[in-house]
Amino acid sequence: MELATFGNGCFWCTEAVFQELEGVERVMPGYAGGQVENPTYQQVCSGTTGHAEVLQVSYDPDKISYEELLEVFWATHDPTTLNRQGNDVGTQYRSAVFYHNQEQKQLAEKYKQELEASGAYDDPVVTEIVPLEKFYPAENYHVNYYNTHGHEPYCSFVIRPKLDKFRKVFRQKLKAENQK
Repeated sequence: MELATFGNGCFWCTEAVFQELEGVERVMPGYAGGQVENPTYQQVCSGTTGHAEVLQVSYDPDKISYEELLEVFWATHDPTTLNRQGNDVGTQYRSAVFYHNQEQKQLAEKYKQELEASGAYDDPVVTEIVPLEKFYPAENYHVNYYNTHGHEPYCSFVIRPKLDKFRKVFRQKLKAENQK
């Protein structure tokens, strides 16, 4: 298994996306990129710790490549809004790739350059590509959030539409049980 760490807004919104990918074994919400040791959700939400809400994805590179994870990462959030995803505003919601090695760094930078050159967005891509220095797992109540809270209004109105769109676009990359 290998690890990938992405900041693409609210981890509740994006955890469910990565969980459905064939080859992904585990998705752990957490915090990275800040200066406070062992931050809490409340501290990170205050915007004062420097951390981003992130997902650490454990995946089998024989089943899904890092490049495919990058494709999903960039397609499931807006990489052109600085410190914002939808109604979530603050540095904790910034777009970021926290790379684990030089190969991940090179692949992320290449993808970002190609995305910029493609003209897919009217605004510049502001995704930061930085080394992962430390990952702090989020509190247990954040883990598997959509699957355990899908009935709540936030999940119904914010996460479900994002997940439905993802399933249509990435149908061929889903685990068999999610290809319904």
